[in-house]
Amino acid sequence: MIVTLVNRLGDSSLHFLEQAGRFTLFLFKVLSTALRPPLRWRPVLRQIHFIGARSTSVIVVAGFFTGMVLALQFYDTLMRFGSVSLLGSAVALAMIRELAPVLTALVVIGRAGSAICSEIGIMRSEEQIDALECMAIDPVRYLLVPKFLATLVSVPLLTSLFIMVGIVGGWFVGVMMFDVSEAAFFQGMYETVVTHDVVMGFTKSLIFALLIVWITSAKGFYLHLERFGAYGAEGVSRVTTDAVVAASITVLGVDYLVSAIML
Repeated sequence: MIVTLVNRLGDSSLHFLEQAGRFTLFLFKVLSTALRPPLRWRPVLRQIHFIGARSTSVIVVAGFFTGMVLALQFYDTLMRFGSVSLLGSAVALAMIRELAPVLTALVVIGRAGSAICSEIGIMRSEEQIDALECMAIDPVRYLLVPKFLATLVSVPLLTSLFIMVGIVGGWFVGVMMFDVSEAAFFQGMYETVVTHDVVMGFTKSLIFALLIVWITSAKGFYLHLERFGAYGAEGVSRVTTDAVVAASITVLGVDYLVSAIML
């Protein structure tokens, strides 16, 4: 029993180290390829439309209700201390620093990240990537670079949209429902939100964007090297699930690290 557990632990550790090294080399290869001309803008714009424009409706709905819930919870807490005038600043800081970057990243992982992983995984399973290499077409430049650049552009913009809609949701609950002074709501926001808060939110959105596209695309690209070794629908479904879980957990962990460093 003990020998079996040790063997499994060693096997898992070796697999983790091998995958970490493979993913690191994969990231360096994609980034170095993206920096070398020429750059094809049409595929990048198509990916921006898919990742960014088609996610706006989900972001608007999620942001509005998140802002409403925040305002509702903060109003109840601030009422106990007689500080309702701080409602606007509390909602804005929570949205800009933490909730908007994290929730936007999780929404993008579920909607676009899973699609990226499954698309590349299907191409690997059906040997389309091998066919590109046989035709002297670099699959990294043709498939991955547009997705990386589009995600790095789309996620910060979606985060900004999430913040604006979330503040509107907080304003609706605080001002329209609970009769908080509109002037106090926005004045508190103006006085407490500083440039450092905005930089923190923007930095998180960029880091999360890189993590999302890196993990999901690498998982699909290296489908044939996964331990379960399954191809077809089963392999793609399993690797997509792994990619979504890994990306989500990584975003939450990195969020804490960035917050600890920047605060």
